[in-house]
Amino acid sequence: MLRHSLVPPLVNELIQMVREKIGPVASFKVATIVKRLPKTRSGKIVRGTIKKLADGVEYRMPPTIEDPTVIDEIKLNLSAIGYPRS
Repeated sequence: MLRHSLVPPLVNELIQMVREKIGPVASFKVATIVKRLPKTRSGKIVRGTIKKLADGVEYRMPPTIEDPTVIDEIKLNLSAIGYPRS
């Protein structure tokens, strides 16, 4: 687990690395560190659900998700950085 003091420098480093290696077209300004990502039984990450959480849009829990509590963890992380934004 990352210590809280390491998170901002790590996030900034990640943002800069994406900008340098992929380019400005893929750059972003905000990121958060989560302990786990939600996965379905097939191993796919549930990107659409995460986007809906960040946008504040109603979502349904995917029936194939391995551990639904991960969604609550991500929701807490998003609220800590000001999401969803109105």
